[in-house]
Amino acid sequence: MRLLMVLISLLLLAAPDSPAQNRQQQAAAEKCSAVKQKIRRIQSKMRQGYNARQGEKMQQQLRELREQRSKLCR
Repeated sequence: MRLLMVLISLLLLAAPDSPAQNRQQQAAAEKCSAVKQKIRRIQSKMRQGYNARQGEKMQQQLRELREQRSKLCR
């Protein structure tokens, strides 16, 4: 009986993800990619030069995006 329970548990763990999980994973991956792209875009702008006000705004945007990235991109 114990062996049967172990086998059933293993089969359930080995089962493929549901379509809903796949869609959620894909959506999360797309959001992660979008956030990374925004970070690259801001960093590119910063390399081109900026004034103090623009720099503060871009730094704030980067902080927010990096926080989003840490939550989304796992």
